[in-house]
Amino acid sequence: MSSREECVSIDLEGRSYNIVVGAGSLHAATTFEGLPSAHAALIVSNTTIAPLYAATLRSAIKSRFPVVHEVLLPDGEAYKNWETLQLIFDALLSNACDRKTVLFALGGGVVGDMTGFAAASYMRGVPFVQVPTTLLAQVDSSVGGKTAINHPQGKNMIGAFYQPRLVVCDLATLDSLPLRELSAGLAEVIKYGPIADVDFLDWLESSIEDLLARDRTALAHAVRRSCEIKAWVVSQDEKETGLRAILNFGHTFGHAIEAGMGYGVWLHGEGVAAGMVLAAGLSRRLGLVDAAFVERLTALIARAGLPTKGPVLDAADNAGRYLELMRIDKKSEGGEIRFVLIDGPGKAVVRAAPDALVREVIDACCG
Repeated sequence: MSSREECVSIDLEGRSYNIVVGAGSLHAATTFEGLPSAHAALIVSNTTIAPLYAATLRSAIKSRFPVVHEVLLPDGEAYKNWETLQLIFDALLSNACDRKTVLFALGGGVVGDMTGFAAASYMRGVPFVQVPTTLLAQVDSSVGGKTAINHPQGKNMIGAFYQPRLVVCDLATLDSLPLRELSAGLAEVIKYGPIADVDFLDWLESSIEDLLARDRTALAHAVRRSCEIKAWVVSQDEKETGLRAILNFGHTFGHAIEAGMGYGVWLHGEGVAAGMVLAAGLSRRLGLVDAAFVERLTALIARAGLPTKGPVLDAADNAGRYLELMRIDKKSEGGEIRFVLIDGPGKAVVRAAPDALVREVIDACCG
């Protein structure tokens, strides 16, 4: 690890691993020194990212893996499904990959989720490495071992908890990220303030323009602090039986938006952004936060270039459609929707809310 890189550790006893944060780490063979030895590796990427970074990754790992295979997936949330997942299995089987083969997920959250799910399933588990190239993946989806594909009725409903051996967040890859994708990633950065660290929320308010300008120092702090918070949560609740659910702030509404609009119409971070405003509004109606906090969070989300209102999913009964989709959420119990709410700045709680109150929030914040 170079002097410009920092390391965040996730403590999961025998499944612990490091998150390397720095610019240029993708180029260095030393970044990958601690990985298990194997005859072969498989780089899983997509048609957008592979031309930019696959050769660099291949060069960095070639001294550890005599054979490096590659499979390219179509790019986009719409392809996060069984059919695309089979492309990874096809590549593994056609190349006679054994259970020591190491998979490298080179791309954003879609690539990372599918590669992790394939690694968890192939021969009942092979090692994999996350190499996230989007801000959203670096601060959220690459960390913590959640792997999944989508179902037409719900996002990330089919998957497994399976931890990577290493996460490599090369900040230089964010230079090629479209502005819309950068803003979408900022939604997952912003969520950490309201749920766990009000000082970080203060810093984000003073630094949001620097982040949008891709200032390396600001990005390094945002990625590192986001990973530190997520590592702390995951270390205490790996399988999301309690505390880890707070990381889904904004996601119950956000996943409904993604499923209702059709995967890929809204980016995940855009759905989460509007979802945070909805969840904050619901928190206010339940008396957990005041209107000033909701306005503060909404203003920050807007400054990040993100939507602060949800779309209309059904002209006849918009709130009813949201409720229908949210009942499929993984936090739901017995058909009762459970929301991540803000119980005062820097503190989150998971609880149910009356449908009538949820309808009020949707009617006020969507359309």
